[in-house]
Amino acid sequence: MRLLVTRPEPDADRTARALRDRGRQALVAPLIHIEPIPDAPIGEGPWAAIALTSANAVTALVAHPAKARLLRVPVFTVGARTEEAAHAAAFAHVESAYGDVAALASLIVARLADRTKQVLYLAGEDRAGNLEALLGEYGIAVHTVPIYRAVQATRLSEAARSALANDRIDGVLHFSRRSAEAFIAAIEADRLRERGLGLRHLCLSAEVAAPLIAAGAERVEVARRPDQQSLLELLDQA
Repeated sequence: MRLLVTRPEPDADRTARALRDRGRQALVAPLIHIEPIPDAPIGEGPWAAIALTSANAVTALVAHPAKARLLRVPVFTVGARTEEAAHAAAFAHVESAYGDVAALASLIVARLADRTKQVLYLAGEDRAGNLEALLGEYGIAVHTVPIYRAVQATRLSEAARSALANDRIDGVLHFSRRSAEAFIAAIEADRLRERGLGLRHLCLSAEVAAPLIAAGAERVEVARRPDQQSLLELLDQA
């Protein structure tokens, strides 16, 4: 089985290695490219905690001048990958919800003793879920700072177009709603809609799967948990 990996680098290569370890072939063709926002206006605080829903936010923060003064602020992450990135960036206190945005909000509510200070949410310009509203229900104020942006490709790579046109792709891995939407737009632009939607589509969550189902894809599968391990486990199912 040969699978198309459309998520941004460097995560795309990490996923490709995991696929090869499982005896699958991978074609890496990112449809989303991540750019840090170097002048993102991170205020002085004080902050009760930092919320992170993507490792991309950590990557962007590492190059930001505000990083040093934030290292001792407690960090709460949505999943294991972001948790690992935060540890690698030398944050002193990191804890993961190992779930989605709702799970992250629940973790912050459970751990946050001082609700007089704001939670600093370092995020992308486009993001799923509404962490601000979820925490607001408990009287926790959130200051959101977009620290990176996702730039969408308009076409598939030449290698991906050729492979899809010649039936050399069996499925696509989708890690975000944005990348799923980008895939749909790209196969439309490349006049490969029927072939593209006819593939097996493996999705990180129901939110990610929604645009594919709406577009008419019939072979859409959703991981039991929103992490790469659970997504790849779908490959073992007939």
